[in-house]
Amino acid sequence: MTHPFDKALEDRLVRYAAIDSQSDEDAPGAPSTAIQLDLLRLLETELTAMGASDVELTGYGVVLATIPATAEGPTVGFLAHVDTAPQFNATGVKPRVVRGYNGGEITFPDNPDLILSPEEFPYLATKQSHDIVTASGTTLLGADDKAGVAIIMTAAEHLLKHPEIPHGPIRIAFTPDEEIGRGVSPQLPKDLGAEFAYTFDGGKVGEIEFETFSADAAEVTVTGVSIHPGFAKDKMVNAIHLASKIIQTLPHVTMTPETTDGAEGFIHATDMVGGSSEMKIRFILRDFEREGLAAKGALLQQVCETVAATEPRATITCEIRPQYRNMRYWLEKDMTPVDLANEACRKIGLEPVSVPIRGGTDGSRLTEMGVPTPNLFTGMQNIHGPLEWISVQDMVVATELCLTLSELAATPT
Repeated sequence: MTHPFDKALEDRLVRYAAIDSQSDEDAPGAPSTAIQLDLLRLLETELTAMGASDVELTGYGVVLATIPATAEGPTVGFLAHVDTAPQFNATGVKPRVVRGYNGGEITFPDNPDLILSPEEFPYLATKQSHDIVTASGTTLLGADDKAGVAIIMTAAEHLLKHPEIPHGPIRIAFTPDEEIGRGVSPQLPKDLGAEFAYTFDGGKVGEIEFETFSADAAEVTVTGVSIHPGFAKDKMVNAIHLASKIIQTLPHVTMTPETTDGAEGFIHATDMVGGSSEMKIRFILRDFEREGLAAKGALLQQVCETVAATEPRATITCEIRPQYRNMRYWLEKDMTPVDLANEACRKIGLEPVSVPIRGGTDGSRLTEMGVPTPNLFTGMQNIHGPLEWISVQDMVVATELCLTLSELAATPT
């Protein structure tokens, strides 16, 4: 049985996913890549065409819009990000729809060796008869977070077409550069103008998230002594060897992403580039508590100092910078937006589930900056890789949640 939102959501996701909008941590601009503007400008045009108010593309690369109030109520924000993760190829995305999924393995036309199996991913097994969207096997899909964009756009269009639905002012924001931790400009909280907000950037249906990692980034620079290898005895200091020592000295069994889950944090080496004269290693540090995050930074500093002590002719520096903090620190002081999301979830027939996010969202920064912003499900799965997929019917449920939230926020208590 089809739902009125099925086609709109599928069409939007397929169109948006085909637009390359990968962010780049090494680029300084806002947005970090000009290609993100291709999707941002499209969304600006579509919001204007559907009749949204105050539509603008800001100088810092965020599309803002208003759905005017039809009833009294607080101003609520809905956000999603347009960029896709730099970790995997996102150029030439070819979305395809597996209609009426039969419960078996899903193969990929451009990568015959790749298999999406319900045995390996049990959540997929619960989606028989759903329409499943994937990429073609050589790229990620980009449902993270173009599914969130499609959900908010579909809900916005529905509200604008149905002014009889009571809701307060709704502010929409589509951000760039979330995947590299730069999606929330210092200007955004004021420009958004919402009392509280929600990101649609979550996974399984029913998940209402109000706890994220706290996050820092680190860059270690190892400077050796360069000399012609033919005359290097007792003179050369090879930066590659020292960088490798740093990696090998860090805990591998207890503190990397592939060895941790649940409430455990990690130290993750994301990039190592350079040569024998100089190497740079990038890390991300994650923990749910401030103290644990600080301890991981201190451990990395200590390892660098220990390796540096083995070779006084080398220079090793370790610079750590904050990225975002666990939104729970602020939301636990006032759970109103979380309670409202839980109520909306139950109203559409789901029991909400709250689990800590082993990651972060734009809501982490927004919450810290004074706009409480929990994270809501979209249905996206296996993000940041070629096995990424999403159910259109899960997106329908997320759209219903968005609409129900809009009404509940304006309902007198």
